[in-house]
Amino acid sequence: MATKTYKSSQVSDDEQRKKEKIRSLSMSGHVGFESLPDQLVNRSIQQGFCFNILCVGETGIGKSTLIDTLFNTNFEDHESSHFYPHVRLKGQTYELQESNVRLKLTIVNTVGFGDQINKDKSYQPIVDYIDAQFEAYLQEELKIKRSLFNYHDSRIHVCLYFISPTGHSLKTLDLLTMKSLDSKVNIIPVIAKADAISKTELQRFKIKLMSELVSNGVQIYQFPTDDETIAKINASMNGHLPFAVVGSMDEVKVGNKMVKARQYPWGVVQVENENHCDFVKLREMLICTNMEDLREQTHTRHYELYRRCKLEEMGFTDVGPENKPLSLQETYEAKRHEFYGERQRKEEEMKQMFVQRVKEKEATLKEAERELQAKFEHLKRVHHEERMKLEEKRRLLEEEIISFSKKKATSEIHMNQAYMAAGGHLKKDKDRKKEPGCRFELLCFDVRACETSAGRKDAEEGREGPKTGRP
Repeated sequence: MATKTYKSSQVSDDEQRKKEKIRSLSMSGHVGFESLPDQLVNRSIQQGFCFNILCVGETGIGKSTLIDTLFNTNFEDHESSHFYPHVRLKGQTYELQESNVRLKLTIVNTVGFGDQINKDKSYQPIVDYIDAQFEAYLQEELKIKRSLFNYHDSRIHVCLYFISPTGHSLKTLDLLTMKSLDSKVNIIPVIAKADAISKTELQRFKIKLMSELVSNGVQIYQFPTDDETIAKINASMNGHLPFAVVGSMDEVKVGNKMVKARQYPWGVVQVENENHCDFVKLREMLICTNMEDLREQTHTRHYELYRRCKLEEMGFTDVGPENKPLSLQETYEAKRHEFYGERQRKEEEMKQMFVQRVKEKEATLKEAERELQAKFEHLKRVHHEERMKLEEKRRLLEEEIISFSKKKATSEIHMNQAYMAAGGHLKKDKDRKKEPGCRFELLCFDVRACETSAGRKDAEEGREGPKTGRP
């Protein structure tokens, strides 16, 4: 159909040239634009490639061993402890070269995953890490002066999710983690240490896992079937998911050759023997056949979804209210006016709130001032009453002092009179001493009479008589 269209258009062009008497020149020889794919290949080889793998699984399940076996390299990853309080991600970047192709490989391992007692949020650090790599690429892409050509792309291209060979079903942690990651990364589930269960149990386990993934809505990576050259093998490999793998860097002699295998007392499990495990299938699908598709899916599907959500959060849209196309400048201006309007509205609200709070504060201060004034008046009144009471007591006390002084003076006068009277009696007694036999009796009689007279006078005055010593 395309050829016919081309010929008809060519004929019409010739007729037009004939009418306008324009001379046409036919091309002779080789032009050379068929070498464009070779140019792209050479440029890609010079630039090199990057590939980032995220390994999610429990500690000790065999993640590092499988990666070493996949790339036939000892990456010297240290063993992780089972006593980490939280899940953390550790990435290592390696420079690999095969023939003249250079590959920058990044292996990200989940340290401490599945080791905590409370596994409620064990998947959150993984989600945050993937989003952080998307955010870093987005920030580089939004720069005015960007250099994506030299930028080290750290976005995760594939997630190898390691499942324990229990033979029963998926754990709740596995379902939650894969459900949280399926929209952010290409997930390829693998059954680690598949030699721990028999072939019959392994086949039932695979069917059980796939049914659980489908029933829970977990979207795993499907090998593409749109390319005719690899459609058949990819469709076949989609039926073998999840892959049951065994990893080992140990070499065992089997027959006349050395092969990577695991030696057991009952026999040998060969890593690259498809009758023993699916390691070869995983390596072919992951590295040899679909590595570029994984990179492309990461950019066109997962990163674009993250980028779209971020830009929508910032207020950018492709169409306006009437479904008309909007340019970035128009969206920016609309967002700018919206922002300024929102800011002015908030400023007005803050001003009103400030005025309201000031009024409330003034009312509160006035109320407090009235309370203080009332308390002051009350205290002033109480002080005046207390002062009046004190003045009254002082007046009464002064009256008592004056009365006491008068009584004291009267008492002193009576005492002096009594003393003078007693002195006269004593003088008479001295005269009577001349008469023998009568001195003692008269003296006693006179003294008693004086004391009796003085006591009677004191009793009449209401006072206690003075105590006087006898001579």
